[in-house]
Amino acid sequence: MTPDAASRFETDWLTLPDLVEVLGEPLGRVRRLLDEYYLVGSKRDGVLKVPSVFVVDGHPLSSLRGTVIVLHDGGFSDDEAIDWLLSPEESLGHAPIESLLAGRKSEVRRVARTLA
Repeated sequence: MTPDAASRFETDWLTLPDLVEVLGEPLGRVRRLLDEYYLVGSKRDGVLKVPSVFVVDGHPLSSLRGTVIVLHDGGFSDDEAIDWLLSPEESLGHAPIESLLAGRKSEVRRVARTLA
């Protein structure tokens, strides 16, 4: 079941130059954050972009990395992980990113583990 775009969590998308500015880190460090799953991005309009909601107060959302690793272990691609995080999840009652932002990573990871 694919939720329609209107029901997805609204977020802006940041390009690599945007991330360099927002994070205050050099491009090499930003790429390393992506390689190590502290951030996750996907090609949108032919350019790698990261949802801005994944950056909080100038830093990657702390609970994102472990959650993305759980999703990857379950067979999710980066695109699928992003889509799942931003789309309403019936068992949570809202998009998983909302629970992560509220500090409820355990419930998100519990649901993510059931998707494998």
